[in-house]
Amino acid sequence: MPAAALTNAVIRLLREKPFYGHFILNLRREERVLENKAAGVTIRDGIATLVLDGRKFGLLTNGQQRALLEHLVKHLLHLHMLRRKERNQHDWDIACDLAINQTIEDLPEDAPLPEQYGQPAGLAAEEYYAHLVPPFDTGNLDGSGYGDAEQDQRGASGGGSGTAVGTTLDDHQIWSEADSSSLRLAEEALRSITRDSLRGSDGETPAEIRELVATLLKPPAIPWRQILRQFVATAGRTGRRSSWMREHRRFSHDTPGIRKRRRLNLLVGIDVSDSTNIVELREAFAGELLQIAGGRDARITLLYANSRIQQIEAFSGNPGTVRCYQGGGFTDLRPVFDYARTMQPPPAAVIYLTDGIGPVPERMEFPTLWVLTADGRKPAPWGMELRLEV
Repeated sequence: MPAAALTNAVIRLLREKPFYGHFILNLRREERVLENKAAGVTIRDGIATLVLDGRKFGLLTNGQQRALLEHLVKHLLHLHMLRRKERNQHDWDIACDLAINQTIEDLPEDAPLPEQYGQPAGLAAEEYYAHLVPPFDTGNLDGSGYGDAEQDQRGASGGGSGTAVGTTLDDHQIWSEADSSSLRLAEEALRSITRDSLRGSDGETPAEIRELVATLLKPPAIPWRQILRQFVATAGRTGRRSSWMREHRRFSHDTPGIRKRRRLNLLVGIDVSDSTNIVELREAFAGELLQIAGGRDARITLLYANSRIQQIEAFSGNPGTVRCYQGGGFTDLRPVFDYARTMQPPPAAVIYLTDGIGPVPERMEFPTLWVLTADGRKPAPWGMELRLEV
C-alpha cells in the first residue's frame, strides 16, 4: 500500500533522525500522481504540504526514502520555493539542491552535488545560482519574450559550459503553489512546525541545520498584528484575476500581476477561562478584529467558550464594538471546532484566542491560527501559533 511505505519510512526516520521524522509528521499530506518524482513539498496558503506519489516512493530503497524526506525538510527550512523571484526556474531548482544535498547520505547517483559542477561546498542557493548562470544570459523566465522558450526547463545557457544541467531529487513544479503565501506567513508556519519537531525530538537538532533552526526560532521581528492580518488575508482568498494595474511577483516586465479577490467568512473562538481573562489582551485582540473586518466583504462569527459555547455573536463589516464576555472555569477547546463543521458556508479559517490548555480534536480541516497568551502552549500539532503580547 502506498501510504504504508511512507509510514514505515517515517518510523525509521524517527529512530535515526527524530527531528526530521517529527517534522514530516507535522506536514499536511496529499497523495498525487507526480510526473517524474516520488514526492515534493510546497507551502500553500500558509500551510506546509507534503505531496507524495506513493507508488514511486515505494520503489525507492530504505536509504533513498530517508534521504528524500530529509531533503524535503531542508527545502522547507530554507524556504527555497519562495526565494526564486525572477531567476531562471531550472537553474534555481538545481542551485537549491546543490545547497542541501551535500549534507545528506544515501542520495541517488544522479542527485546534484557541488563537485559535479566544480563548485565549493557550503554555499547558499543564491551563490550557486550566481556561479552557474553566465551573466547577461538570463534565458527565458516564463516561456515567452526574449530568448529560447525551452531554456527555462534546460538551463539559462541551453546546456553549455557552466550551465546547471541535471535534474532535481524531488518535484519542484509544485513550488509554484507557494505563490499563495507571503514570505512572512510562511516563516511563521515553519517556525511553528520547527517548535513542535523540537519538542517531539527532546530538543535534539541535527548539527547541519542547528544554526538554521536557531535563526528560524528567533522571535519574529514583525508585530503580532501583522501576522494575524496576513493569516486572515491568505485564508480569505477565494479566487484571482489578472491585472495590469499590479506588478507580477516574479515576471514584472511582460506579465500582468495577480489581483486576488477576498471574501472573508471567519470563525473566532475566545477562551473565557480565568487564565485568559486579561482585559488589555482581549481588548487588543478585539480591536484588531474590528480593523480587519472594517471595509471588507466580511462576516465574522465570535464564539465565547470555556467547556462549552457560552455566547455567539456575528457581524459583517465594522460593528463598532465587540463585547467582552466574562466566563471562567474549565476549558474544552473542541466545541468551537464542532461548531465550525456545522457552519454554512464553512469558515475560511478558525482563529482561537486561548492559553491552549484543554482537549482538542485530533485533526482539523480548516486553517487554524492559535493566538496564544504569553505563557500559553500550542494545544495541537496542527495549525499555526501566534504569541499575543501586549
